[in-house]
Amino acid sequence: MILTSTEGQSDLPRYFAQVFAMMQGMRGGRLDFVLPDGRRFRAEGAAPGRHAEIAIHDPDCFARLIREGDLGFSEAYMDGDWSTPDLMTLLDLAHDEVETLFYGFPGQGWLRRLERMRHWLRSNSRGQARRNIRHHYDLGNDFYALWLDPSMTYSSALFEGSQQSLEAAQRHKYERLVDRLGVAPGDHVLEIGCGWGGFAEYAAGERGLKVTGLTLSSAQLDYARDRIARAGLSDRVELRLEDYRDVRGSYDGIASIEMFEAVGERYWPVYFDGLRDRLHPGRRAALQVITLPDHRFSQYRQGVDFIQKYIFPGGMLPSPGILRRLAEEAGLRMEGAASFGESYSRTLRIWHENFNARWEEARALGFDARFRRMWNFYLCACASTFRSGNCDVSQFTLSRPG
Repeated sequence: MILTSTEGQSDLPRYFAQVFAMMQGMRGGRLDFVLPDGRRFRAEGAAPGRHAEIAIHDPDCFARLIREGDLGFSEAYMDGDWSTPDLMTLLDLAHDEVETLFYGFPGQGWLRRLERMRHWLRSNSRGQARRNIRHHYDLGNDFYALWLDPSMTYSSALFEGSQQSLEAAQRHKYERLVDRLGVAPGDHVLEIGCGWGGFAEYAAGERGLKVTGLTLSSAQLDYARDRIARAGLSDRVELRLEDYRDVRGSYDGIASIEMFEAVGERYWPVYFDGLRDRLHPGRRAALQVITLPDHRFSQYRQGVDFIQKYIFPGGMLPSPGILRRLAEEAGLRMEGAASFGESYSRTLRIWHENFNARWEEARALGFDARFRRMWNFYLCACASTFRSGNCDVSQFTLSRPG
């Protein structure tokens, strides 16, 4: 039996009636709640859409949603308090109905302020930045190698067609980024956030550039240095364990791929001043940055989401308008941008599939079921937000006037 109203129903989980009433405001799609006693409640919008299901294992998860907002409900999934047969579809529906399913439950103000204070305490001072980066990237090269493509590229690919492989789309991303720099063979490029060395290998090996790359992850550095040595490019590539704020010298170009998100709002002006100071006059920087819409930024910055708390501590997404303002204030010129959020959704869905296909190997590395739920929520939530347009990713071209 499928119930479409809570009227006349007894022994419901605390706050379920309020949550279900909110869900009935969906514009489209269908969401079923299966309670621990087997009752199935269905909320359905007038328009066609995705069909998703949530099985409730701990009735208190609705109280967590009211009390702690979407962060609390996300944590309840990680804790095993609810499950779903298709997390990707559920989060696709949630992002289709973002006003109802995300912003409809802001949580209690004092809890939001507490999480914001915890997030502030993890802001990216020099010492804390290293701890924040290691929290994520020092999970181990073997772990990331399980589900990334062979290029070990942990950022959005740029797909040209439906048949293109992820590895080819990653190379295409690197190609476009170098094109934006307007550099020639022999020029010296600084890469802020070199990851496992994929861009450095491409830029030096295929474009003839000299590259200096920076990372704060010892695990990444060891892998990237070995990679560059095996490629025979050690004479053109220097990789360092160094904070972007400490680098000196001037360069013919600066590349930075999805590193700005980890800078933290407090240090955004410092980052842009560094771009200006490290560029030769007349030269360019090319940044690949995840953004959210300008009209959502003020609400986003007042809280802390699942990604900030569990995946990228200290992180903060900008909006396109804020990036332009920061560039102008630093004396840089914004010359162009190209967005490709759908490519990121596709990238993340491939990672999600790979991660689960290789889960037994990840488990053998010491990761438990709670970690698996956390990582799945991270990958699915990101894929959904890019598909819906609630986040985007772009390559921005900046120049220092001559």
